[in-house]
Amino acid sequence: MATTADFKNGMCIDLEGQFYYIVEFLHVKPGKGPAFVRTKLKNVTTGRVIDKTFNAGVKVDEVRIERRPYQYLYQDDMGYNFMNNETFEQVSIPKESINGVDFLKEGDIAEAVVHASTETILFIELPTHVVLTITYTEPGIKGDTATNATKPATVETGATVRVPLFINEGEKIKVDTRDGSYVERAK
Repeated sequence: MATTADFKNGMCIDLEGQFYYIVEFLHVKPGKGPAFVRTKLKNVTTGRVIDKTFNAGVKVDEVRIERRPYQYLYQDDMGYNFMNNETFEQVSIPKESINGVDFLKEGDIAEAVVHASTETILFIELPTHVVLTITYTEPGIKGDTATNATKPATVETGATVRVPLFINEGEKIKVDTRDGSYVERAK
């Protein structure tokens, strides 16, 4: 058990059966009335951010969340299969529990967010940027670069990314897994 005095950014708490990260908090002592703590909480599983106000001194359940490396192996009808790099245990994860699943390729290392006391995987998060090879894109037309024009390109995982006109088939690009946007050419 923790109290509002123990709050810190990044702390994970159990609130009505859901797990939340504290994004930010502010201890408020008005001139009149009792003190309170105003917080922004991010839901661990859905990513939704909510505002919540706690009275000062209220007890909350602190949850221990760990991040562990897992390697993506393959996909089957049960879901996406990952292997724990420390214990070599294999686990199947549904598509909805993987952030950036469109840019996942075999052998990639992802981070699993695990509830430490029950050892259950809450979700899997890919690295912020991944390097992928372009398998198909239309050739760019010379002189058609007056503005920041983009064209669709298919990468090796099958996802479609908007890239600048000068990018050609076979090149490696860096993609942001959070929103699927082109970042730069890979070196």
